[in-house]
Amino acid sequence: MCRNIKTLFNFDPPATEDEIVAASLQFVRKLSGFNQPSKANEAAFNQAVVEVASAARSLLDSLVTNAEPRDREIEKERARIRNAKRFNVIE
Repeated sequence: MCRNIKTLFNFDPPATEDEIVAASLQFVRKLSGFNQPSKANEAAFNQAVVEVASAARSLLDSLVTNAEPRDREIEKERARIRNAKRFNVIE
């Protein structure tokens, strides 16, 4: 799994289209091996991003949970603490 693709389900507020497209772009980059496609592959690359984003939106819209939505700010703080421990960052 690409580390740059973030979990988008069950957050308050819900994932935006920009977040879904960004995750889709990262996914297509990982699959294709291209950070930036050549002109010859640009149309196929961009079409793949659109299709993955559509599938991701469909998935997010169809998932259900009984859990309370996660707060983005709390999750950011938890990630900051995990990274500080992981990389021995002293504050």
